Amino acid sequence: MADEATVLMAEDIVAGYLPEVDVLRGVSLIVREGEVVTIVGPNGAGKSTLVKGLMGLVPPRSGKVWLGGEDLTGLSAHTIARKGVGYVPQRSNVFPSLTVEENLELGAIPRPDLRVRERMEELAELFPILRHRRSQRAGTLSGGERQMVAMARALMPEPNVLILDEPSAGLAPAYVDLVFERVTDINRAGVTVLMVEQNARAALAMSDRGYVLDLGKNRFDGPAESLLDDPKIAELYLGGARLNDD
Repeated sequence: MADEATVLMAEDIVAGYLPEVDVLRGVSLIVREGEVVTIVGPNGAGKSTLVKGLMGLVPPRSGKVWLGGEDLTGLSAHTIARKGVGYVPQRSNVFPSLTVEENLELGAIPRPDLRVRERMEELAELFPILRHRRSQRAGTLSGGERQMVAMARALMPEPNVLILDEPSAGLAPAYVDLVFERVTDINRAGVTVLMVEQNARAALAMSDRGYVLDLGKNRFDGPAESLLDDPKIAELYLGGARLNDD
């Protein structure tokens, strides 16, 4: 149930890519201010479709999306971005022919009043690559470096909520760790985070709450620690029993 702290909410979302084929079949979630919330589940569960629905990229056939008390249902992605929602897609998340700096400049478009250079310098403290590779074309960067640029670009307009779709997908282990570290840093800086992630254990370990989707429906949700400790969830969705922390 929504409360005063609710920042983003989906109610009974039904959505899909083809007529009469529903990928999501009544999915709901709540993200509260200051949280990290992770969506996990098997391939084909509808995780990416859900966040695309929240961003207006896959308009829901039924159900509602709310940002605070405002109904976002049916709005375009750029309108939702202007209202304070950042989004990093899983694929094609940078403009490869543009430099790192040009990518960041595009990220500032939702905020015409933004002091772009000052914001770039702030983000360079979090993502040093922005300073070292500023003039390099984004398409020449490694996968991990591109992910850093994509996250920074989404943060340029100072969003209230950041949505990440599989931020660790296809990255070398060192960059997987770095991505999760940066997500924690971003959250500590005051940005609420909603994340889809196949690396379920690591993502839930750094989250406040989690949702498990399967076959386009909510299966489980609750505090992240409870999901990690549940033997049934571990067996079905997290690759087996949790290791003893001792």
